[in-house]
Amino acid sequence: MSVQSPSAVVLIRPHHFGPNPATALDNAFQSIDPTRNAAEIARDAYTESTRLAEALEQAGVQVHLFEDTESVRPDSVFPNNWFSTHPGGRIAVYPMYSPNRRTERRTDVIELLKERFRVQDIIDFSGLEHDGIFLEGTGAMVLDHTNRVAYTASSHRADSLALERFCATFGYEPMMFVASDPRGIPIYHTNVMMCIATEFVLVGLSLIDNPRRRQEVADRLTEPGRELIDLSAEQVADFAGNAIELRSSQGRILVMSARAAATLRVSQRKVIERSCRIVSVDIPTIELAGGSVRCMIAGIHLDRRPVLVSKVADAARPAVALA
Repeated sequence: MSVQSPSAVVLIRPHHFGPNPATALDNAFQSIDPTRNAAEIARDAYTESTRLAEALEQAGVQVHLFEDTESVRPDSVFPNNWFSTHPGGRIAVYPMYSPNRRTERRTDVIELLKERFRVQDIIDFSGLEHDGIFLEGTGAMVLDHTNRVAYTASSHRADSLALERFCATFGYEPMMFVASDPRGIPIYHTNVMMCIATEFVLVGLSLIDNPRRRQEVADRLTEPGRELIDLSAEQVADFAGNAIELRSSQGRILVMSARAAATLRVSQRKVIERSCRIVSVDIPTIELAGGSVRCMIAGIHLDRRPVLVSKVADAARPAVALA
């Protein structure tokens, strides 16, 4: 068992995926593919999200897969930005920076979690949007569930006030820092540069601007005895930091994209494979939007309800597959 790695996840399979022009200004990880038209990109993203769901199921992770048929939500494949789940039956709902992402919040996802897992409370921070205050979930924050620290790179999508409110409510210590890529562009989401697993952490330390703060972050990350894998800026650009540890029926796995896995050095792989099996999935189309596998996965840190209740919910909800 590990409080860091959930054994069940929510995925959203998009029917109209595309790089979001509304988020391109502050997301330097976004790119374009002039060789494919919008319909081809949407088709390929649908296939890639299906591929991830199947890979997780085959690895022994419980997948709750939702369809998104709306054409106005190009980033809906990244649900970890708008909600997170926590032990003790609590769900957080977050304020989103881009107006065209705010409709990604879905009551049917919350209702499924309430039906299949023990949910005691839903804390909705989304009203902060009216004051221009944003905190995009476990994209903006990387949570150390063992040491109770919320690591957060300062950006348009991570306001210090919202971070303080989240931490006060959920019992985390805020640890905010300034991080930039080699061109000086701020890191838009912390989870592209940091992944905390049970026995190791992947982090692009060199991207943290202040050397003293960089050392403080490194010290806190390794405090519980984790081994630190320092990622280069090039590895971060290839999404090596955008990974997530999950608990499968065969043990812990580290899930990342094929592009991210290919950039790992042999010595880094050895550290990971001492406690995790690497599961990599090829998702080049989805990575055009500036996020990778971690962004696609919303982990479920909730206790399951009895199996009978889940089966009844399955029968009543045909829109959810692979659950």
